[in-house]
Amino acid sequence: MELIKKYFPNLLDYQIHQLSSLKNLYEYWNTYVNIISRKTFYNFYQQHVLFCLGIAKVFPFFPGSFVMDLGTGGGFPGIPLSIIFPNTQFILVDSIKKKIKIVDKIIYDLHLKNAHAICIRAEKLEYRFDFVVSRFVTKIFKTQKWIKNKFRYKSNYIIQNGSLYLKGGDLSKELEKFPHAVEYPLINYFKEPFFISKKVIWISNI
Repeated sequence: MELIKKYFPNLLDYQIHQLSSLKNLYEYWNTYVNIISRKTFYNFYQQHVLFCLGIAKVFPFFPGSFVMDLGTGGGFPGIPLSIIFPNTQFILVDSIKKKIKIVDKIIYDLHLKNAHAICIRAEKLEYRFDFVVSRFVTKIFKTQKWIKNKFRYKSNYIIQNGSLYLKGGDLSKELEKFPHAVEYPLINYFKEPFFISKKVIWISNI
């Protein structure tokens, strides 16, 4: 948790409390459903929470933004982002019912009013969003097909609405079909070795 406070020094007390509660909540619920790999749980705040908050370093969502967390799994990146951006609405989407049930309980336990979990395939969702965020779901070209018609037509923001992906490694082949994609290396924001190969990928919806 000290890493979070190091890189986000302006958090309010209630946000610190919510973020501090995450590890115990996930430790408890992970005994029922394996929503976080036990191999990475020991480094929970770096590999899961801070990694997801890399999106917040790249792009601070404006109040009133409407964001889909595609393939949220255990609630990442949607839950950490909803804590950081309390005035942004997050819809956490996954097709696996048992995971969404746990995510819904964690949202309730954290008293998050701006996060909502839905068990549905993204392509069947009828909402329209300003942004889509996702971590490690599948190849980007597949994800982009699923969300092709999920964006609001007009953007009220400095950056054109679109997708923000958390990825790692060499993405040159994966991004061949997206020449205008922008890579933001997270080592520019977080100095721990874990982030050397980690990136946020920005793709406009145009």
